[in-house]
Amino acid sequence: MEKTTEKGISKATLARMPLYLHFLQEENSKGAQYISSTVIAQNISVSSVLVRKDLALVSSEAGRPKLGFAVSRLIVDIEKFLGYDNLSDAIIVGAGGLGRAFLGYEGFKNNGLQILAAFDVDEKRIGTSVAGKKILPLSELESFVAEHKIRIGIITVPKHAAQEVLNKMVGAGIQAIWNFAPAPLRVPKDIVLKTEDLAASLAMLAGKLYKRGGEQ
Repeated sequence: MEKTTEKGISKATLARMPLYLHFLQEENSKGAQYISSTVIAQNISVSSVLVRKDLALVSSEAGRPKLGFAVSRLIVDIEKFLGYDNLSDAIIVGAGGLGRAFLGYEGFKNNGLQILAAFDVDEKRIGTSVAGKKILPLSELESFVAEHKIRIGIITVPKHAAQEVLNKMVGAGIQAIWNFAPAPLRVPKDIVLKTEDLAASLAMLAGKLYKRGGEQ
């Protein structure tokens, strides 16, 4: 049984929405005005029945006979559902390699996320900027979050510092945390936490590649 979100939409469906959006945006850039559920399904690798079911949850666009769904309308509806129509401000704690890469990545804006600044304890990094975004001392985290009404925090610090950083974020008023530190973190029930285990993903990728090699 698929787990559901507070809105009653399964997490699997929620995970497919950015895939739909990316494909539709590509088709829109090519000039496509209408698209069928069959074409969407072929490109997302799901059934057309599932496509229609998913899209019906977030859009009133029912599709036209022999034409399909209006691409621009679906894009607007999915962006609204995902919150991409309103940029959410965020901060990063940890201005090492990954943190700096995130600061310079403009693609987040297309997905409704705007990173305003990063925080660190390394004096060599503090006071510098990446893509026009300042790296500030960690001691200023709470005041910055309060001033800019930040709700999202991104953790890109070493494993040993992750829990302390999370605690500081929660204490400052952060409500949702995207964690890239390879550490199991404890979080209050009212805080949204999503951890990305890059090492596990790499191991899975390497394992599948090794298995494929053995089958040849």
